[in-house]
Amino acid sequence: MLHRSPIGSFLMIAFVLSTACAPAGLAENAVVTTADGDVKFKVETVATGLEVPWAFAWLPNKDMLFTERPGRVRIIESGKLRAEPVFVVPDVEPTSESGLMDITLHPDFAKNHFIYLAYSYNKDGKQVKVVRYVYQDGKLTEEKTIVDHVPGAPNHSGMRCRFGPDGKLYVTTGDSTDWTLAQRLDSLAGKVLRVNDDGSIPLDNPFIKTQGARPEIWTYGNRNPQGLAWQPGTGLLFETEHGPSTFEGKGSGGDEVNIIEKGLNYGWPEIHHTQTREGMVSPLLEYSPACAPGSGMFYNGSAFAAFKGNFFFGCLGGKRIIRVVLDGRNVVKQEDLLSGTYGRIREMEEGPDGYIYFSTSNRDGRGSPAKDDDRIMRIVPAN
Repeated sequence: MLHRSPIGSFLMIAFVLSTACAPAGLAENAVVTTADGDVKFKVETVATGLEVPWAFAWLPNKDMLFTERPGRVRIIESGKLRAEPVFVVPDVEPTSESGLMDITLHPDFAKNHFIYLAYSYNKDGKQVKVVRYVYQDGKLTEEKTIVDHVPGAPNHSGMRCRFGPDGKLYVTTGDSTDWTLAQRLDSLAGKVLRVNDDGSIPLDNPFIKTQGARPEIWTYGNRNPQGLAWQPGTGLLFETEHGPSTFEGKGSGGDEVNIIEKGLNYGWPEIHHTQTREGMVSPLLEYSPACAPGSGMFYNGSAFAAFKGNFFFGCLGGKRIIRVVLDGRNVVKQEDLLSGTYGRIREMEEGPDGYIYFSTSNRDGRGSPAKDDDRIMRIVPAN
């Protein structure tokens, strides 16, 4: 075994509301207090009437671009949702958990205007890819495929694409419900990939000289990772990952938070839950029953001093936000926020205003939507 946290699945429940089948959210101006009383906050509505918003990206002028899973890229301008989409992906195939997923901006977006979209499509079978566009004058043009031919399926498609501190693009891929692929170095499924911004291969990737291996691979043995974030100060890459489903014969639960490091094997499907094996990495944190983590972010803003350096992720099945307080690699404590209040929670990101934004995923076929779902919300100080 390479690494494991002694904290395990310990959870502190900070705030729980009883909910009906369709959670309507907090009352206006309701104040939420964390378990230790170190933060008091309110939740504000940013946009309503959406269809499975999956990811956020802010432009330099602080307008927010976001994706909807059926294939639309939309924009919130000066705090107001534009009715018409900015762009509709022409070849997206949204089925079950897949469709238009991530959006991310190039670190030098102000100069090159590059935007990256990750989505599923069908060409001789279900596949997933990352495509780069130029965004200017409110339009996406100059399409260039960056990563392609990732095995796809209606479920377990990943997919996050995020630029790291090293300027490389990291891409998570699911096992496409063929879990044997996660251990195979000749397949892009069940991996974290690392490429240059144009799709070429960095020369320091771990398997670039391994015969028969895909040179894009950074780590393997990942089941269905959907959150990536770098810890401020240490630069460690944290990832959230969905654990087994009952159809795989490995029980349920076993959702994970991992620290992703070059060339390592995260075990799926050979080990899962809290199992250990020499040469494979057990999770930093494990969640049973399943919480279904769909995102991951570190807070580095100034609006919430007590949240500084904390790791957050939204939970779909768990219908809550989990806050993890860390000291480097070590877990200090955890707590649940907004349990059941908004239903299924997907994306979480820190906005340019220092507030924490999150989206609901209640219209994805697995939730009970309220009348104004799906929504983009934000956590703001209660003062």
